[in-house]
Amino acid sequence: MVQPPKAPRRHDRAAPRAARPAGRAAFAPRAAQGDGGPVWLFGIHAVRDALTNPARVRRRLIVTANAAERLADAIATSGLTPEIADPRRFPAPLDPASVHQGAALEAEPLDWGAVRDICAPHRADPAPVVLLLDRVTDPHNVGAALRSAEVFGARAVIAPRRHAAPESGALAKAASGALERQPYLRVANLARAMDELRAMGYALIGLDGEGAQTLPEAVATTRGGPVALILGAEGPGLRALTRESCDMVARIPAARDFASLNVSNAAAVALYLAAAR
Repeated sequence: MVQPPKAPRRHDRAAPRAARPAGRAAFAPRAAQGDGGPVWLFGIHAVRDALTNPARVRRRLIVTANAAERLADAIATSGLTPEIADPRRFPAPLDPASVHQGAALEAEPLDWGAVRDICAPHRADPAPVVLLLDRVTDPHNVGAALRSAEVFGARAVIAPRRHAAPESGALAKAASGALERQPYLRVANLARAMDELRAMGYALIGLDGEGAQTLPEAVATTRGGPVALILGAEGPGLRALTRESCDMVARIPAARDFASLNVSNAAAVALYLAAAR
Protein backbone atom coordinates (compact mmCIF):
# COMPACT_ATOMS: atom_id res chain seq x y z
CA MET A 1 0.00 0.00 0.00
CA VAL A 2 1.12 1.46 -0.65
CA GLN A 3 2.51 23.65 4.25
CA PRO A 4 1.01 33.22 8.83
CA PRO A 5 1.36 32.57 4.90
CA LYS A 6 2.38 35.66 3.00
CA ALA A 7 -0.15 37.51 0.90
CA PRO A 8 -0.47 36.02 -2.59
CA ARG A 9 1.09 37.62 -5.58
CA ARG A 10 -1.66 38.91 -7.83
CA HIS A 11 -1.14 38.77 -11.53
CA ASP A 12 -4.65 39.42 -12.74
CA ARG A 13 -7.86 40.67 -11.20
CA ALA A 14 -8.85 38.77 -8.09
CA ALA A 15 -11.86 36.49 -8.03
CA PRO A 16 -13.87 35.29 -5.04
CA ARG A 17 -12.36 32.14 -3.55
CA ALA A 18 -14.37 29.03 -2.99
CA ALA A 19 -15.83 28.66 0.49
CA ARG A 20 -13.98 26.36 2.91
CA PRO A 21 -15.46 24.16 5.59
CA ALA A 22 -16.03 25.90 8.93
CA GLY A 23 -12.87 26.16 10.99
CA ARG A 24 -10.46 26.00 8.09
CA ALA A 25 -8.33 29.04 7.39
CA ALA A 26 -8.39 30.47 3.88
CA PHE A 27 -4.71 29.91 3.22
CA ALA A 28 -3.41 31.78 0.20
CA PRO A 29 -0.60 30.29 -1.87
CA ARG A 30 1.96 32.43 -3.62
CA ALA A 31 3.87 31.89 -6.82
CA ALA A 32 6.64 29.37 -6.30
CA GLN A 33 10.22 30.43 -6.77
CA GLY A 34 12.71 28.13 -8.48
CA ASP A 35 10.43 25.11 -8.81
CA GLY A 36 11.29 24.25 -12.39
CA GLY A 37 9.64 27.17 -14.15
CA PRO A 38 6.14 27.51 -15.62
CA VAL A 39 3.81 24.54 -16.05
CA TRP A 40 1.06 23.92 -18.58
CA LEU A 41 -2.29 23.19 -16.91
CA PHE A 42 -4.99 21.66 -19.06
CA GLY A 43 -8.60 20.54 -18.88
CA ILE A 44 -11.70 22.66 -18.29
CA HIS A 45 -11.84 22.29 -14.48
CA ALA A 46 -8.12 22.77 -13.87
CA VAL A 47 -7.90 25.79 -16.17
CA ARG A 48 -11.10 27.41 -14.86
CA ASP A 49 -9.95 27.21 -11.23
CA ALA A 50 -6.44 28.45 -12.08
CA LEU A 51 -7.95 31.42 -13.97
CA THR A 52 -10.00 32.41 -10.92
CA ASN A 53 -7.20 31.87 -8.39
CA PRO A 54 -5.77 35.32 -7.53
CA ALA A 55 -2.48 33.74 -6.43
CA ARG A 56 -1.75 32.29 -9.85
CA VAL A 57 0.77 34.03 -12.07
CA ARG A 58 -0.65 33.30 -15.51
CA ARG A 59 1.34 33.55 -18.71
CA ARG A 60 -0.59 32.29 -21.70
CA LEU A 61 -4.06 30.88 -22.34
CA ILE A 62 -4.89 28.74 -25.37
CA VAL A 63 -8.47 27.62 -25.93
CA THR A 64 -10.70 26.39 -28.69
CA ALA A 65 -13.82 28.42 -29.50
CA ASN A 66 -15.96 25.89 -27.64
CA ALA A 67 -13.74 25.94 -24.55
CA ALA A 68 -13.64 29.75 -24.65
CA GLU A 69 -17.42 29.77 -24.42
CA ARG A 70 -17.42 27.35 -21.50
CA LEU A 71 -14.75 29.37 -19.71
CA ALA A 72 -16.12 32.83 -20.58
CA ASP A 73 -16.72 33.97 -16.99
CA ALA A 74 -13.33 32.71 -15.76
CA ILE A 75 -11.54 34.31 -18.71
CA ALA A 76 -13.27 37.63 -18.04
CA THR A 77 -12.27 37.42 -14.38
CA SER A 78 -8.65 36.66 -15.22
CA GLY A 79 -8.21 39.58 -17.59
CA LEU A 80 -6.19 37.40 -19.96
CA THR A 81 -6.66 37.61 -23.70
CA PRO A 82 -6.93 34.00 -24.90
CA GLU A 83 -5.47 32.61 -28.08
CA ILE A 84 -8.26 30.86 -30.01
CA ALA A 85 -6.95 27.64 -31.53
CA ASP A 86 -8.14 25.13 -34.09
CA PRO A 87 -8.96 21.93 -32.15
CA ARG A 88 -7.30 19.91 -34.90
CA ARG A 89 -3.99 21.77 -34.46
CA PHE A 90 -3.95 22.63 -30.77
CA PRO A 91 -0.61 24.45 -30.30
CA ALA A 92 0.01 24.04 -26.56
CA PRO A 93 3.12 21.93 -25.87
CA LEU A 94 1.28 19.04 -24.21
CA ASP A 95 1.76 15.32 -24.32
CA PRO A 96 -0.29 14.01 -27.27
CA ALA A 97 -2.18 11.73 -24.89
CA SER A 98 -3.32 14.65 -22.71
CA VAL A 99 -7.10 15.08 -22.63
CA HIS A 100 -6.98 18.88 -22.69
CA GLN A 101 -10.66 19.51 -23.59
CA GLY A 102 -9.58 22.47 -25.69
CA ALA A 103 -8.07 24.47 -22.81
CA ALA A 104 -4.45 24.95 -21.73
CA LEU A 105 -2.93 27.57 -19.43
CA GLU A 106 0.76 28.33 -18.93
CA ALA A 107 1.26 29.41 -15.31
CA GLU A 108 3.81 29.57 -12.51
CA PRO A 109 3.67 26.85 -9.82
CA LEU A 110 2.17 27.70 -6.44
CA ASP A 111 4.00 27.91 -3.13
CA TRP A 112 1.79 27.49 -0.06
CA GLY A 113 4.52 28.27 2.47
CA ALA A 114 6.03 26.36 5.39
CA VAL A 115 4.69 23.39 7.31
CA ARG A 116 4.65 25.39 10.58
CA ASP A 117 2.52 28.13 8.99
CA ILE A 118 -0.05 25.86 7.39
CA CYS A 119 -0.30 22.93 9.81
CA ALA A 120 -0.12 24.46 13.30
CA PRO A 121 -3.32 23.74 15.30
CA HIS A 122 -5.27 26.83 16.30
CA ARG A 123 -8.42 27.71 18.20
CA ALA A 124 -10.72 27.41 15.18
CA ASP A 125 -9.23 24.05 14.18
CA PRO A 126 -7.51 22.43 17.18
CA ALA A 127 -7.41 18.90 15.73
CA PRO A 128 -6.35 19.14 12.08
CA VAL A 129 -5.56 16.19 9.83
CA VAL A 130 -2.68 16.23 7.36
CA LEU A 131 -1.68 13.70 4.73
CA LEU A 132 1.95 12.86 3.95
CA LEU A 133 2.93 11.00 0.79
CA ASP A 134 6.27 9.20 0.91
CA ARG A 135 7.75 9.20 -2.60
CA VAL A 136 4.43 8.88 -4.43
CA THR A 137 5.46 9.82 -7.95
CA ASP A 138 2.32 9.15 -10.01
CA PRO A 139 0.66 12.55 -10.67
CA HIS A 140 -2.75 10.93 -11.03
CA ASN A 141 -2.51 9.40 -7.55
CA VAL A 142 -1.30 12.67 -6.01
CA GLY A 143 -4.00 14.64 -7.82
CA ALA A 144 -6.68 12.25 -6.59
CA ALA A 145 -5.25 12.46 -3.05
CA LEU A 146 -5.43 16.28 -3.19
CA ARG A 147 -9.05 16.04 -4.25
CA SER A 148 -9.85 13.71 -1.34
CA ALA A 149 -7.90 15.92 1.08
CA GLU A 150 -10.05 18.88 0.09
CA VAL A 151 -13.29 16.90 0.42
CA PHE A 152 -12.43 15.63 3.91
CA GLY A 153 -11.01 18.93 5.17
CA ALA A 154 -7.33 18.01 5.50
CA ARG A 155 -5.09 20.92 6.42
CA ALA A 156 -2.40 19.99 3.90
CA VAL A 157 -0.86 17.30 1.73
CA ILE A 158 2.90 17.06 2.26
CA ALA A 159 5.43 15.37 -0.02
CA PRO A 160 9.20 15.45 -0.46
CA ARG A 161 10.59 17.91 -3.00
CA ARG A 162 12.49 15.12 -4.72
CA HIS A 163 11.15 11.74 -5.78
CA ALA A 164 7.52 12.90 -5.64
CA ALA A 165 5.04 14.19 -8.18
CA PRO A 166 5.62 17.90 -8.85
CA GLU A 167 2.88 20.32 -9.80
CA SER A 168 2.00 19.48 -13.40
CA GLY A 169 -0.86 19.48 -15.86
CA ALA A 170 -1.61 15.81 -15.26
CA LEU A 171 -1.68 16.31 -11.49
CA ALA A 172 -3.89 19.41 -11.79
CA LYS A 173 -6.36 17.61 -14.05
CA ALA A 174 -6.57 14.62 -11.69
CA ALA A 175 -7.14 17.04 -8.79
CA SER A 176 -10.04 18.61 -10.72
CA GLY A 177 -9.42 22.11 -9.32
CA ALA A 178 -8.31 21.07 -5.82
CA LEU A 179 -4.72 22.03 -6.60
CA GLU A 180 -5.79 25.69 -6.44
CA ARG A 181 -7.37 25.36 -2.99
CA GLN A 182 -5.75 22.47 -1.15
CA PRO A 183 -2.27 23.20 0.28
CA TYR A 184 0.34 20.94 -1.35
CA LEU A 185 3.60 21.37 0.53
CA ARG A 186 6.89 20.16 -0.95
CA VAL A 187 9.54 19.71 1.73
CA ALA A 188 13.28 19.04 1.60
CA ASN A 189 13.11 16.18 4.10
CA LEU A 190 9.97 14.25 4.98
CA ALA A 191 11.34 12.86 8.27
CA ARG A 192 12.16 16.39 9.47
CA ALA A 193 8.65 17.52 8.50
CA MET A 194 7.29 14.63 10.57
CA ASP A 195 9.40 15.74 13.56
CA GLU A 196 8.02 19.25 13.12
CA LEU A 197 4.45 17.95 13.10
CA ARG A 198 5.12 15.86 16.22
CA ALA A 199 6.41 18.97 17.99
CA MET A 200 3.08 20.65 17.14
CA GLY A 201 1.19 17.80 18.82
CA TYR A 202 0.40 15.55 15.87
CA ALA A 203 0.11 11.80 16.24
CA LEU A 204 1.97 10.26 13.28
CA ILE A 205 0.18 7.20 11.89
CA GLY A 206 1.84 5.25 9.10
CA LEU A 207 -0.34 3.13 6.82
CA ASP A 208 0.78 -0.39 5.99
CA GLY A 209 -1.11 -3.57 5.16
CA GLU A 210 0.77 -5.41 7.91
CA GLY A 211 0.15 -2.84 10.64
CA ALA A 212 -0.36 -4.28 14.10
CA GLN A 213 -3.65 -2.45 14.60
CA THR A 214 -6.44 -1.17 12.40
CA LEU A 215 -6.61 2.50 11.45
CA PRO A 216 -9.81 3.08 13.48
CA GLU A 217 -8.04 1.62 16.52
CA ALA A 218 -4.99 3.83 15.95
CA VAL A 219 -7.10 6.96 15.43
CA ALA A 220 -8.99 6.24 18.65
CA THR A 221 -5.74 6.49 20.63
CA THR A 222 -5.22 10.10 19.47
CA ARG A 223 -8.10 11.28 21.72
CA GLY A 224 -9.27 13.84 19.21
CA GLY A 225 -5.89 15.52 18.73
CA PRO A 226 -4.08 16.43 15.50
CA VAL A 227 -3.38 13.48 13.21
CA ALA A 228 -0.85 12.99 10.42
CA LEU A 229 -1.48 10.09 8.04
CA ILE A 230 1.59 8.82 6.19
CA LEU A 231 1.28 6.67 3.07
CA GLY A 232 4.02 5.15 0.95
CA ALA A 233 4.21 4.48 -2.74
CA GLU A 234 2.54 1.42 -4.20
CA GLY A 235 4.91 -1.52 -4.14
CA PRO A 236 7.70 -0.31 -1.84
CA GLY A 237 5.36 1.27 0.70
CA LEU A 238 6.83 3.35 3.50
CA ARG A 239 10.60 3.75 3.48
CA ALA A 240 12.43 2.45 6.55
CA LEU A 241 13.28 5.92 7.90
CA THR A 242 9.70 7.12 7.36
CA ARG A 243 8.30 4.08 9.08
CA GLU A 244 10.67 4.52 12.03
CA SER A 245 9.55 8.15 12.33
CA CYS A 246 5.90 7.13 12.81
CA ASP A 247 4.35 6.89 16.27
CA MET A 248 2.36 3.86 15.17
CA VAL A 249 1.71 1.82 12.03
CA ALA A 250 -1.82 0.78 11.19
CA ARG A 251 -3.73 -1.00 8.45
CA ILE A 252 -7.02 -0.28 6.74
CA PRO A 253 -9.26 -3.24 7.62
CA ALA A 254 -10.11 -5.40 4.61
CA ALA A 255 -12.87 -7.99 4.17
CA ARG A 256 -10.52 -10.40 2.42
CA ASP A 257 -6.93 -11.42 2.98
CA PHE A 258 -4.45 -10.03 0.45
CA ALA A 259 -6.95 -7.39 -0.69
CA SER A 260 -5.42 -3.96 -1.15
CA LEU A 261 -6.17 -0.41 -2.31
CA ASN A 262 -4.12 1.82 -4.53
CA VAL A 263 -2.52 4.75 -2.73
CA SER A 264 -5.10 7.37 -3.74
CA ASN A 265 -8.00 5.16 -2.65
CA ALA A 266 -6.20 4.31 0.60
CA ALA A 267 -5.69 8.05 1.18
CA ALA A 268 -9.41 8.70 0.69
CA VAL A 269 -10.42 5.96 3.15
CA ALA A 270 -7.81 7.04 5.71
CA LEU A 271 -8.85 10.70 5.49
CA TYR A 272 -12.50 9.76 5.93
CA LEU A 273 -11.76 7.64 9.01
CA ALA A 274 -9.62 10.37 10.54
CA ALA A 275 -12.18 13.09 9.78
CA ALA A 276 -14.98 10.98 11.31
CA ARG A 277 -13.36 10.77 14.75
